[in-house]
Amino acid sequence: MRRLEIVHRTRYDYSAPVTLGEHRLMFRPRDSHDLRLLHTGLAIEPAAQVRWIHDPFGNSIAIAAFDGPTRALELTSTIQLEHFGLPPELPPIEEYARKLPFAYLAEEAPDLTRYVERHYPDPNAMLSSWTKQFLDGEEGGADTFATLTRMCKSIQETLKYTMRFEPGTQPPATTLESGAGTCRDYALLMMEGARAFGLAARFITGYLYDPALDVAAGGTASPAFAHAWIEVYLPGAGWVEFDPTNGIIGSERLIRVAVGRDPEQAMPIKGTFTGAANVAINTMVDVQVKTLVPAAEATEVPSQAAAPQEPITQS
Repeated sequence: MRRLEIVHRTRYDYSAPVTLGEHRLMFRPRDSHDLRLLHTGLAIEPAAQVRWIHDPFGNSIAIAAFDGPTRALELTSTIQLEHFGLPPELPPIEEYARKLPFAYLAEEAPDLTRYVERHYPDPNAMLSSWTKQFLDGEEGGADTFATLTRMCKSIQETLKYTMRFEPGTQPPATTLESGAGTCRDYALLMMEGARAFGLAARFITGYLYDPALDVAAGGTASPAFAHAWIEVYLPGAGWVEFDPTNGIIGSERLIRVAVGRDPEQAMPIKGTFTGAANVAINTMVDVQVKTLVPAAEATEVPSQAAAPQEPITQS
């Protein structure tokens, strides 16, 4: 278990005064067996009236309303949490679901239906043809988890990651045609690919961080990144994380904040503004994470006989 503090700062500077519409902010994770929320803080400049709701997926959403024109908007979210790493081995998948294709049980199928439906056009069956390469052709069907693992790692190995600052997520067919995309494009491609196998999949937004960069308590924070990946529902194992941008599965490096059936439903920041037609926007995003010392350790006083501590260096 790691106790972390994540500070996510986003700033928009406008070239001329604008009037801000309502903004939906998704920075606050939900408590679960793998994540315990300890503290949250949300600072907004200019001042806003904030109300909280839960969306249909159970995400916690802050809705901010503004008064008057402004030339800047700054949002700073601070969360402290306990993050429990997943066990190295995947929980056992139910026998009936270990090979593709399979059907979800009657008691689960109605709730998973919309997660199984494909949401995007597939011109010339491009996506369907692409997914066939990951089936191993074993007699009796392809291994479910192995097939998803091959797809996840292939996206990371064969496509080119590119920074793209335009809003929204490009359709899977566009990602395949261009051979490039961002983390959200990769996640959507794999989500639709999993659905092509008849599997329930959902879109995840949150943070990616490297525990190897953690520093001693009280030290400086290290960079983390706003990130997108997916979860696939595997009976017996539940929702299993796949990050095709990095080719990793169920990693402690992923900190889940929001879930949705479609990328638009899990956007960290979604809002509007009214201003001149030629107004330009400069955007800055910075995410920092640091390890926090549990209270018992923080108050412990070393004895005078204790050996001096060696300095901790960052690799």
